[in-house]
Amino acid sequence: MDSEGIGRMTDVRDKVIGIIAEQAVLEPSDVRADATLEDLGIDSLGLVESIFAIEEAFDISVPFNANAPEESDFDISSVDAIVAGIERLIAEQHGRAGGA
Repeated sequence: MDSEGIGRMTDVRDKVIGIIAEQAVLEPSDVRADATLEDLGIDSLGLVESIFAIEEAFDISVPFNANAPEESDFDISSVDAIVAGIERLIAEQHGRAGGA
């Protein structure tokens, strides 16, 4: 992977952590990669707000069902899992020719 790709992934991680930190009313430096949203004090409403903010920030659609989060195709088990999922969605949704 070239340095531009690595820089983009760091930007995604930083932005996602910033969004999660805002919902948790924490400093980004207090958000651990292995933390769950529950660990950070984010409830179901905060989760939905985080997903909306992430969708808006990255111009993507997250396959998440707030009514049945356990049935969603999007892994929210940890901050790292969320970041990895966002990176994958960005590659899938912005990699398409002609847009979505």
